Amino acid sequence: MKASVFLLIPLLLFMLLVDIYTYRGVKPLIARINNALARQSLTILFWGISVFIFAAFSLFMFGIKHVKQSESYIYVGYLVAGFSLFYIPKFVFILFVLLKDIQGAIARTIRWFRERKKKSIPQFKSKRKMERSEFLYQMGLVLAAIPFASILYGVTKGKFNYRVMREKIRFEHLPKSFKGLKIVQISDMHLGSFNKNFEKVSKAVELINEQKPDLILFTGDLVNNFAEETDGWAPVLAKMKAKIGKFSILGNHDYGDYSYWKFAEDKAKNLQDIKNFHADMGFKLLLNESETISINGEEIALVGVENWGKPPFPQHGDLKQAINGSAHQPFKILMSHDPSHWDQQVLDTDIALTFSGHTHGMQFGLERAGIKWSPVQYKYPRWGGLYQEGDQYLYVNRGFGYIGFPGRIGMPPEITLVELA
Repeated sequence: MKASVFLLIPLLLFMLLVDIYTYRGVKPLIARINNALARQSLTILFWGISVFIFAAFSLFMFGIKHVKQSESYIYVGYLVAGFSLFYIPKFVFILFVLLKDIQGAIARTIRWFRERKKKSIPQFKSKRKMERSEFLYQMGLVLAAIPFASILYGVTKGKFNYRVMREKIRFEHLPKSFKGLKIVQISDMHLGSFNKNFEKVSKAVELINEQKPDLILFTGDLVNNFAEETDGWAPVLAKMKAKIGKFSILGNHDYGDYSYWKFAEDKAKNLQDIKNFHADMGFKLLLNESETISINGEEIALVGVENWGKPPFPQHGDLKQAINGSAHQPFKILMSHDPSHWDQQVLDTDIALTFSGHTHGMQFGLERAGIKWSPVQYKYPRWGGLYQEGDQYLYVNRGFGYIGFPGRIGMPPEITLVELA
């Protein structure tokens, strides 16, 4: 309880300061409205939204112990969405209020020096200056509307606006029977975040099947933390179809490390239930092991490792063990959840193609007109799309689901289709 208070009070004070400063800029614009009822309604709306968000944060912080752990991610998502929707635009707006204040401070300083020099100067308010101030506020509102609209779209439509990213990769040593092999990759479902939205995800499954894949690879993070997040999802996800087979690995969230477990047995059972669910949806889970894929008597190796990431992420993956049974195979495909594994270990092997996920593209970025940018690139240089070093390739899927912020802005959920050539 004390920890909740210590976290909540600074947050609410910060939000209140942002609201007060924002209202300083909004108030003159509201005052220009002729209709008194409209002025009063806008004022009530402004503060009413803030009070509602304050109350939501307070109720969650003090009532979190009564929230089912697997559902806490959903409520956190609501809070993050509310904060982002109404406070990020305010941050944009108050930049213009601050600019006006700086201009005012400079003007007062100049006036003070003039008064010191001339002893006396007529005092009056310039109508032109007032108009300039209001213009700054109006410009601030217009620009603040951009993140508001983007966030609103991201949390309503953007998180389900699935796109298919297609790549064709040529390999000199690929067996002829595998030329034209179509691989669909998905990653980072985070089922608990979907809040049982089966219909939307079912449409994504249909989109996957429309690609007519030979293989479907799922590269980890089935859940946020708890096996019970999978309840009800088997009939939906089992409908994914692949001509040869469906294979999967674990991600960092699948081990239940982001929660306190009173008993180690409970955590172990949680992990086992998650592993079992892969079979329920028709996927073969590869745990530091390899699978031989055969076509017309020719073979390639599909290798799957458990999560291997830079600290603080767990390193359960054992690449040497995983490829031990396929060392004789001339062509290997690897599934490894965290793309940092590629640079740290995979480049020292003969693995031709690696599929990873993990980054989500931070669920925010810009990939238009030759621009490819996301804040996540400052932590993960290889964060989305296809990368090459010599004759080795890495593909990083931007994620199928979401966690934390319940939306996607400029970074749609991804279904990857790679054709081997």
